[in-house]
Amino acid sequence: MNTRNTWLRRTAIALASSATAVSLAACGVVDGIGGSNTKASPTKGDDITVGLLLPEKANTRYEKFDLPIIKEQVAKLTNNKGKVDYANAGQSAPKQLEQLQQMVNDKVDVILVDAVDSKSIASGVQKAKDAGIPVIAYDRLAQGPIDAYISFDNELVGQVQGKALLEALGTNASSKKIVMMNGSPTDPNAAQFKSGAMGELTGKVVISKSYDTKDWDPVVGKANMEKAISAIGLSNIAGVYSANDGLAGAVIDAMKTMGVSKVPPVTGQDAELDAVQRIVRGEQYMSVYKSYPDEASAAAEMAVAKIQGRSIEFDALTRDKVNSPTNNNIPSQLMPVVALTKDNIKDTVIQDGIYTVKQICTAANKSACATVGLK
Repeated sequence: MNTRNTWLRRTAIALASSATAVSLAACGVVDGIGGSNTKASPTKGDDITVGLLLPEKANTRYEKFDLPIIKEQVAKLTNNKGKVDYANAGQSAPKQLEQLQQMVNDKVDVILVDAVDSKSIASGVQKAKDAGIPVIAYDRLAQGPIDAYISFDNELVGQVQGKALLEALGTNASSKKIVMMNGSPTDPNAAQFKSGAMGELTGKVVISKSYDTKDWDPVVGKANMEKAISAIGLSNIAGVYSANDGLAGAVIDAMKTMGVSKVPPVTGQDAELDAVQRIVRGEQYMSVYKSYPDEASAAAEMAVAKIQGRSIEFDALTRDKVNSPTNNNIPSQLMPVVALTKDNIKDTVIQDGIYTVKQICTAANKSACATVGLK
């Protein structure tokens, strides 16, 4: 997959549809100290094992896209001799540490880890490094001596969401009240989403209530939204910044339960099928489309290049640099994002094969789909 061409195409898509698109930034930074060991491991052949640790199954992306694509790409890059050793933590940080330790015991060649808790995973990362196993932080920036990091430009995700919400609120936004439904406090990505959004929203709207959502749990999100509605009044809420689609669904459900006549603009992220259908129906204003196939494919390339000692290819895949609270100048790749609205569904999730029109336009959505040109 030609990632550079994909980035260029996404920019063209966004310009053509007037959606908010953000191309790659030079780097993402989280304040921190320390250093990172980025030397290539001893050269291995094609008979390698890539350890893959994913955080949970509630978000459908992990087992629908990330896992199969990484497996496929590792096989392709190793003449079908390489394999993936996979474990899912089910949103449990202690369980993920046990899984990482098992991979160290099993002597996998390299580990891709999407941390449940970026701080607590650090001890496991150190054990892997002590055993000579390179560790690449996948999708979330883990602490500890990681060798590389690949994710989307998370602060820009928040900026895209914030800008979209302001556009939806229209004139006199500064007098309008919004609710912020942020992600999990243990997820470093959530802090970056929030920071990016706050940079756009601060001083431009009235942020009446703001919540961090434990474990990204929609049940918690719905309860918090109900609290916000009781405190502010349903008719006084002009919009909701929701950090992802799961929370967006919970927010919208809470407002419907409380009797809202028309759902105000609600943001999201991940372009989940339910969210795309809500966007078609006009219940959710937007989501952020992140090409998980591109991210997964690039992560597999990075892992194989690292363990096979192909420094030139590895360096080409990690031209960005980021800092974590424990490491500086971590070799990284930050992927681009696109604001998904009803205007560019065809040019994003359908064109990329994430969903078909048939999947989106179920019987209940036929009329709404026709209105936005999906047939």
